[in-house]
Parts: sequence; C-alpha cells; structure tokens
Amino acid sequence: MSFQSIPDVNTSVEFSQEDSTNLLLASIAFEEFGLARLIDAEAEKLQYVLGTLKERPPMRPPATLDQILTVNQSVNQTLRDIIKKELLLQLKLESVLSSKKCPKPYPPCNAERECGC
Repeated sequence: MSFQSIPDVNTSVEFSQEDSTNLLLASIAFEEFGLARLIDAEAEKLQYVLGTLKERPPMRPPATLDQILTVNQSVNQTLRDIIKKELLLQLKLESVLSSKKCPKPYPPCNAERECGC
C-alpha cells in the first residue's frame, strides 16, 4: 500500500490586524447565529411534544408523561451544551477585543513608552 502524494500548497496568507479581528468577530457572530437556531429547534421540540406548536397539529395520541420527561431531559442536556459553547465564545470575544491595537487617532505607541490603549 502506498502513501497518497500531497501537492504543494502555498498556505501563507497575510491579513492586517483589522482584517483578522473582523474575521474573528464574524466567526463568533456566525457561531452565535447557529446556537440561536439550535435553541429555537429545542423550543419547537418541546412545544411539539406538549401539543402547543402552532405550525403543526398536536401529537396523536398525546405524549405520555414519560415521553415528555424524556424529551425535556434531552432539551436540558442540549441547552447545557449550548451554554458551555456560549461561555467559550464569550472568552473568545473578550480575547479578540483585548488584542485590538490602538485606533489611528490615538497618540502613536513607541518604544520609549507604553501604548495608552
């Protein structure tokens, strides 16, 4: 069995710090949007099982207490996982925002003194 040959790919890409910051902020926003969609889906799941979802007819036969509790436990675990991801995104956001350079109108930084950011 032979190894696959991997073509040479130039992976060097240069971005300004502002571009990098904007890309990181956009990635955080997209992740937040995805998590919001998951939360909506979990809410609809509960509403469907409880028979309160307006877009769909209620379950026939109605869900039993055990089924409702099982779905509730599943939703609870999913929401716990989303909260964990939210905490990581908060740390990522704080890190991105704290690494921003001074804006141009601010007095320039130099080697003699610290930046006043």
